[in-house]
Amino acid sequence: MPMDAVEPLLSALADPARWRLVTLLAERPRPVGVLARLAEARQPQTTKHLQTLERAGVVTSQRSGQRRVYALRSAALRDLAAALDRLADTADGPNATYDRYGAGLRTERLAADEPGWADGRTFTFLRSLEGPPERVWRHLTEPALLARWWTPDDLRVSELVFEPRPGGRIVQEYRDADDTDGSDPVAGRAEGTVIDVRPGERLAYRLSPLLPGGGLAFTAHLDLALRPTGTGTDLDVHWRITGSTVDSADFVAGIELGYGQSLDKLAAALTTQPPDTRSTT
Repeated sequence: MPMDAVEPLLSALADPARWRLVTLLAERPRPVGVLARLAEARQPQTTKHLQTLERAGVVTSQRSGQRRVYALRSAALRDLAAALDRLADTADGPNATYDRYGAGLRTERLAADEPGWADGRTFTFLRSLEGPPERVWRHLTEPALLARWWTPDDLRVSELVFEPRPGGRIVQEYRDADDTDGSDPVAGRAEGTVIDVRPGERLAYRLSPLLPGGGLAFTAHLDLALRPTGTGTDLDVHWRITGSTVDSADFVAGIELGYGQSLDKLAAALTTQPPDTRSTT
């Protein structure tokens, strides 16, 4: 059922008085007078409600002698139920991610009881990617390509600096994916420094998310190793946390899920982008 058909149907069913009439008609077709009596309402008002339901396609009517008898159109309700089922199915994936993050958030907030609470925490990611190491390397170091994948699903890069040389500067600012005009507050910002650069083999850098007040939440030490395979490139990513503050719990809770989503986007970008595509920095 298209949305332009769902909206008037939902509007018609939203009124408690009309919903009562629908439940009465679900039992059997009934005339207006009987419906008004059973619903404990005045007949003129009941007639108006029934006319609204009929315009929305929920009920149908026909004259029988001096009476107008209304009946429920079950097909409309089944169509609406199917539309709601599809909507619920669509929401299952994002809601599962939201619930998973919420559970991790509660756990990390309880653990963040003193400075350094997450120091030494490590995270490991492995992805088998399409393309040779040189192509994967470009997606790891060129800002135009980094911007395509270097955020979780619900965010977008709004500012990005990545200087792929030892001592090079890193700036990553991101916003909500739907905030295309920059009207909402920045969702997050991180700053860092490149440590080691071995093109096509290894990339290491430090990256620190910033707290709302501008201080560092923690410092993440990332080591990315590329290994050629017969079908592409294996990418090993190792995270290690130092300098964690009490206020960093929200950031730590999102690492495994958020960076995992980012790497999935990287894999998708390498799959869909032609091998000879070149970007501009």
